[in-house]
Amino acid sequence: MDRGREEEGEEGEEMIEIVVVSDRVVSGEAKDESGIVAKENLEKFGFKVDAMKYIGNSYRDIVRVIRESESRVILFIGGTGPSPRDITVDVIESLAWRKLPGFGELFRMKSFESIGYNAIISRSELFILPDGKVTVVLPGSKNAVELGISILKEFLSHLLEEVERFEGPHRK
Repeated sequence: MDRGREEEGEEGEEMIEIVVVSDRVVSGEAKDESGIVAKENLEKFGFKVDAMKYIGNSYRDIVRVIRESESRVILFIGGTGPSPRDITVDVIESLAWRKLPGFGELFRMKSFESIGYNAIISRSELFILPDGKVTVVLPGSKNAVELGISILKEFLSHLLEEVERFEGPHRK
């Protein structure tokens, strides 16, 4: 169980939008599995998924989703690899106010434990946008999504509190 949420008793407060970035899913060539796994896992841990979208690997589509989102957190799935089509991380990083490298570092370390050296090529990251939205980018595999959410659930409530706190003491 998420320790921060358990202590606060604020079930369902964090609104999360899931965005699957995949040309193959958008074209109908492939069926989404990772987005469904993400939704199930987030809801299992008490988060509220308020939107689920599918977009292609397009700079314009990624920016549009960010601009139009009313969620506090946007979880992007896909576009973290090294191929020229994997642009999700690059687009979000170009718009971000701050990058929190610890998330990606921990994700790759935990991935290494199960998939070995291939974990190095993942560019999974977490960013804070200028408007205070938190964006998380995970690889498109179901296992990667489960791992990423298992990490995210441990600190997301505290992160959102910190993002909104301009002055004053910590609540915890």
